[in-house]
Amino acid sequence: MHGTMGIGRLLTAAGVAVSLAGTSLAAAAPAEASALKPLPTKAISAHPVAPAYILRMPHSPGNITAPYNEVEDTATGAEIWGKSENTEVPMGSITKVMTALVVLQSSGLDLNQLVTVPSGITAYDNEYGASTAGLVPGQQLTTLELLYALLIPSGCDAAYALAQAYGPGLDGFIAKMNSTAAALGMTSTHFTDFSGLPDPTETSTYSTPSDLLKLGRAAMKVPLIASIVKLSTYHVDAVSGEHPAFTWNTTDPLIGVYPGIEGIKTGSTNGAGYCLLFEAYQGSEDVIGVVLDDPSWTVVTSDSEALLNFGFANYPRSGNWRPLAAH
Repeated sequence: MHGTMGIGRLLTAAGVAVSLAGTSLAAAAPAEASALKPLPTKAISAHPVAPAYILRMPHSPGNITAPYNEVEDTATGAEIWGKSENTEVPMGSITKVMTALVVLQSSGLDLNQLVTVPSGITAYDNEYGASTAGLVPGQQLTTLELLYALLIPSGCDAAYALAQAYGPGLDGFIAKMNSTAAALGMTSTHFTDFSGLPDPTETSTYSTPSDLLKLGRAAMKVPLIASIVKLSTYHVDAVSGEHPAFTWNTTDPLIGVYPGIEGIKTGSTNGAGYCLLFEAYQGSEDVIGVVLDDPSWTVVTSDSEALLNFGFANYPRSGNWRPLAAH
C-alpha cells in the first residue's frame, strides 16, 4: 500500500506541473514546482500487486438429485453450498447420531455397564421392518457395544435398548433428545422416536439440512462417536451367558470409497427417502454435508461425492471469496 500511495502522489505532482506549463500561472508557481521534471519510466512502472481477494464466481456442484442438501466448512459452519437447507423433512436413521450423543452425555456414564436387551424390540422392529444389529431380547451387551451396534449397522434394536436404559424410559429419552437439539440451536428439529422410524407418522421426526450439520459437527467433536462412524466393520466376541459373537458392517456407502471420508450416518424410511450425513478430511481441509430424500443409495453416493468435491474445490481458503449458495 505504501509503495502504491507514493507512486500516486508523484503522478499527481507531475500532472500538476504539466497542467501549469504554458499558462500565465506557471510563473507564479513555486520554484520547487517549476523545477519538477518528468519522472523516469522506472519510477512509474510499479510491480504487479496480488489482489487481496480472489473472487470465485458462483457456480454449482452439478446435477444434485437430492432436493434437500448442504455442504459446509466443518470448522466454522459456514455454508459452501445449499439447497432447501432450511426445509423441515424426515431424515430416518440419521436420528441415531442424536441418540448416541444423548447417551454419551448421560450423568455417571459407564461404558462397561451391561444393558439387557428389552423384550419390546421384537414388536418395534417388526412393525416398521427396521434395520437391526441382530440383538435378541434378554441378551446383555455393554453400553459401548450397543453404541457400535447403533452406529455401524444402524441397529434400531440397539437404539431401543439404549433409550430404555438411559431415559430412563423411552419417553424420557426422547425428551432428552429434544432438549439437546434445542441446546445445539437446532430450532427446526423435533424427535418422536430414537431411531428415526415413522412413529407415529412419516413426518413426526424431522429436521433440516442446516440443523443436521449442527448435529454432525457436535457429534464429531466426541472422540468415541468419531472413531465409531469411520469404521467399515466391527466384531464383538461372544461372552458366555451374555451374548453371541457379532460382526457388524457399515451401512455408509462412502466408507472405504471416498478419500478422507470419516462417516457419519445413513438414514432411510419411506417418507425420508435415502439420506446421508457425511464428513471428510483432505489435508487440513474439513467438509461436512448432508443429502436428504434421494431415490436410491446409488444416487446418495453420487450426490454426496459431488458435494464433497465441490466443497473441497471451493473451500474457504485464506483470501478467497466463498461461492454463493443456491436457495
